[in-house]
Amino acid sequence: MTHIIYIGEDPEVIRLFSGRQDVEFKTVRNAVQFDKFFNQNNMQPDLILCEKTLKGMNGFELFNYYKNILKEKGIPYVLVDQHFGNYTKRLYLKEKVTDIYQKPLDPQMVIERIPFLKNIEESRKNKLVKLSQKPYRIPLAKRIFDIVFASVALIVVSPILLIAAIAIKLESPGPIFYKSKRVGTGYRIFDFYKLRSMYTDADRRLKEYLHMNQYKTDSTQTTLNDNLPKQPKSKFASSVVLIHKDGTPLTEEEYKELKKQMSAGTFFKLKDDPRVTKVGAFLRNTSIDELPQLINVLKGDMSIVGNRPLPLYEAEQLTSDDWSERFLAPAGITGLWQVEKRGKSDMSEEERKALDNQYARNFSFWNDIKIILKTIPALFQKENV
Repeated sequence: MTHIIYIGEDPEVIRLFSGRQDVEFKTVRNAVQFDKFFNQNNMQPDLILCEKTLKGMNGFELFNYYKNILKEKGIPYVLVDQHFGNYTKRLYLKEKVTDIYQKPLDPQMVIERIPFLKNIEESRKNKLVKLSQKPYRIPLAKRIFDIVFASVALIVVSPILLIAAIAIKLESPGPIFYKSKRVGTGYRIFDFYKLRSMYTDADRRLKEYLHMNQYKTDSTQTTLNDNLPKQPKSKFASSVVLIHKDGTPLTEEEYKELKKQMSAGTFFKLKDDPRVTKVGAFLRNTSIDELPQLINVLKGDMSIVGNRPLPLYEAEQLTSDDWSERFLAPAGITGLWQVEKRGKSDMSEEERKALDNQYARNFSFWNDIKIILKTIPALFQKENV
């Protein structure tokens, strides 16, 4: 049974949780009632869900009052509201509020996320640097399946790999294989293998094509600029003061850090990437370029099914509580977002990250089998994304 204390008076939140059989849901209206209830009952709830706006002491002030006790007991504390500004989110998370949820709430998501939030608090309690440093072990059945599947697959596809290698060499000079550093389970870095599908100077040409990023929308920069602190005009450069929308003054260092955080968390992908060779385009559309990753599977770097390992620059941007959950799952060749969204140009960054988190929460051996069966038709995508 999951124990949740809700601090607030929103009838919709109370309705969503009160009728559930798997939750013991206790409601208190404000900070005073919570203080009496918490101390008298000496409770150890699995989660405290608190409205940001309360009568008297607000939710954040209440958190600061109880911060040390909550930290000592490892109790997750989540603030809830209709909307949180970027500056407010940054402030609350910096002060170690466990998480922030915007309404409307999804009760199932809240409940399923509790173990992850408790792990965060436990890691803080034990003064761990990162939750991701906790070692992950692939289940024995999954590991055995990976070894057998990868070994048989390499034998079967070896003629295809040979033909692909010859074609790559004939079209452009350079190595047959492409090796890069990727971040997998628990933020572990390893060498990631693929058949080369780009020209050898592709990395150096990346900046030329940033404006073609498929995940970047026209509104991205507008939204970023709208939410950044305003810089009042002044004829004296030394007297410029950085001020946020709410009137809070910021130092220049804080401004730069806020701008960096707000622009982070973005995947990079080009539609019809001009850096890709003709042979490479065919290898990508048929996923033949992915076959060398079977070697990574045999080495134990990856699994057949899991969340895609990310380049370093992408993984560094996904360290917030919202998205770091994806790194608690195995890294894999194929996964949930590939079979659900592959071939659809309207896949958003948020959808991809949400699917990664969904797999991290629910992965199992039999779910992996289902994903593998769905992967084959997903290989024959209609659009190059």
